Amino acid sequence: MVVWLVLILRLAAASLKSRRNVLLENLALRHQLLVLSQGSKRPRLTPLDRVLWVWLSHTWSRWQVPLRIFQPDTVTRWHRAGFRLFWRWKSRPRRVGRQAIASDTINLIREMSGANPLWGAPRIHGELLKLGITLAQRTVAKYMVRRSPCSPNQKWRTFLRNHLGQMVSVDFLTVPTLSFQVLYVFIVLCHQRRRVLHFNIVESPSASWTAQQLREAFPFASPPKYLLRDRDGIYGLEFQRRAKALGLEEIRIAPRSPWQSPYVERLIGSVRRECLDHVIVLNQTHLHRLLTTYFAYYHRSRTHLSLDKDTPERRAVQGPEEGKIVAFPQVGGLHHRYERLAA
Repeated sequence: MVVWLVLILRLAAASLKSRRNVLLENLALRHQLLVLSQGSKRPRLTPLDRVLWVWLSHTWSRWQVPLRIFQPDTVTRWHRAGFRLFWRWKSRPRRVGRQAIASDTINLIREMSGANPLWGAPRIHGELLKLGITLAQRTVAKYMVRRSPCSPNQKWRTFLRNHLGQMVSVDFLTVPTLSFQVLYVFIVLCHQRRRVLHFNIVESPSASWTAQQLREAFPFASPPKYLLRDRDGIYGLEFQRRAKALGLEEIRIAPRSPWQSPYVERLIGSVRRECLDHVIVLNQTHLHRLLTTYFAYYHRSRTHLSLDKDTPERRAVQGPEEGKIVAFPQVGGLHHRYERLAA
């Protein structure tokens, strides 16, 4: 009696089902049988199998009822993975739009713009056309070097670099002695090869003594065109007359701006760091002898970054075939010069 009752209930439920639901349920069951018929212990599903079940989960509300070989959460995980793959494909980079500008062309535009501050985009665009490089003028303006809205006059650094071979600098170096006396060292530096043309020491400098040092710095050779100095009162009328008589055009830096005279200031810093900070000066004679030995090392042995690692008085390169390396102490052993000597 119970068996007949269950059968009647099932027939009633089947009659209430729509034809669409019956077809979907039949599809789900047949697919699972097909997967299990492969004979493996663990069902192996292909991407098309996963797509089928994802589609059933969105099409049929009762898709979880006939499911036996895996969990419903697995279908949900497949759906999320497919969603990520779809949007990864959707967001892939596409090679569309304008043609990319070559990096060499961009560097050339920036080089032209930096080397010619008076040129605008039309001028640079014309030069590029003459070189066979075709692009829009707005593209040239995009890659030009940006400058502050000021006059195109050359900067102080550019002025110093452009007149490197026509300029000397002068300045004073103060040195305390063992007896607390302060000595003044007057230095004349040539910018081109960073050579110290003249130096002298005095206890109390005067305008006439400073003017005489300028004469001694150029006893026979004609001086360069420009003389760079600060605004110290020691460079009075007598010094200015002597400079004018020698044909020097004085250029005074701004007040309290030693950075505008970088070469002689750097030299003074090197003298302190590499020599005077390591010895105690006894008197004027001792200081003169000490600076003479240091400047000899400075000119003939010490390499300079601004001279491409060369010395002010050019130093030859010695190859390994010239012998073994020998060290020669200089400046009282504070520094050494290394040369190759044949055995």
